[in-house]
Amino acid sequence: MPHAARPTVTLHDVAAAAGVSISTASRVLSGSARKVAPDYEARVLAAAAALRYTVDASARAMRRASDSIALVADDLTTPSMGMVVSAMEREARSAGAFVTVSATMGVAERQAETVRVLRSLRPRALVVTSNRFLAAEAEVRLSRELRAYEREGGRVVIVGETDMEFDSIGFDNFRVGQIMGAFVAEIGHRRVAIFAGVRNLRNLADRTAGFVAGLRAGGVEERDIRLVPCEVSRRGGVDAARRLAESGMAGVGAVLAVNDIVAIGALRAFHAAGVAVPGDVSVTGVDDIPLAYDVTPRLTTVALPLAEVGAEAIRVVLGEGGTGRRMSVEGRLIVRDSTRASRAPDSR
Repeated sequence: MPHAARPTVTLHDVAAAAGVSISTASRVLSGSARKVAPDYEARVLAAAAALRYTVDASARAMRRASDSIALVADDLTTPSMGMVVSAMEREARSAGAFVTVSATMGVAERQAETVRVLRSLRPRALVVTSNRFLAAEAEVRLSRELRAYEREGGRVVIVGETDMEFDSIGFDNFRVGQIMGAFVAEIGHRRVAIFAGVRNLRNLADRTAGFVAGLRAGGVEERDIRLVPCEVSRRGGVDAARRLAESGMAGVGAVLAVNDIVAIGALRAFHAAGVAVPGDVSVTGVDDIPLAYDVTPRLTTVALPLAEVGAEAIRVVLGEGGTGRRMSVEGRLIVRDSTRASRAPDSR
């Protein structure tokens, strides 16, 4: 048998039971910085407990900015984004705030709509991740929503690629790719496949361009660099590697994947096809997610300071933000077991 609904207890009820004004009760229960006499505070807390009063969080959010930091993320399914979000949460908690997360899959229209909705909830700050090329009109709308949010007292930082004039922290993805391309050329590989992901992701396009630049500077001929589009996922790496193996590898001695997840998929497909890594082909990734160390063979990669960037994003939006400053970080080459020097020039 259903129970009768408990009557709603209002702030007015608590104030009346405690014998104080509504403003005094509100200051006690909302954690206001304005101090209340200890005896009044004790009376309010006792009345609230006796009446089983709970604060209406949505009403509080409408009256004042909350202690939340809203993250508007492209994709929450990737391990790299998980590392960024975890670092954000740790840093936010240390500052007495908490992080809420919304996923937009990088669709600019959805980003703008999400920011519009979040403005009504008045989070303390917004962190927006951005990796895609944005259509001009969609970017204008997103920028307009973010500017309106700033005018309302909020702060914004963008993690990733952007042309918008907000504080931003990005990775030098061209340099990341260049580091790995130069390394693969240095260990003697002269015929290379790049598992390049999809074309409309700016970070991956920059990495691919960096791979090519590093390889070319190291003596690899442009005609011997094969660009292989693929889904940016483990499945994408599996499919691309399987197709390459089925073609007889076409003389390819090294595969450069745009991230670790694609590379890990490639490792699985090569193993299933009887292609030895690194005996027959070297494989590399980018990011240095935890799984890169646990797979067999352990993955050579360019480590990105994902956790540091997540923590820094929180420090920026809780500090002196709004200056339009741009910060860029580089990666660090981590050589593991999935690569080895070419014993002879890759076959042509």
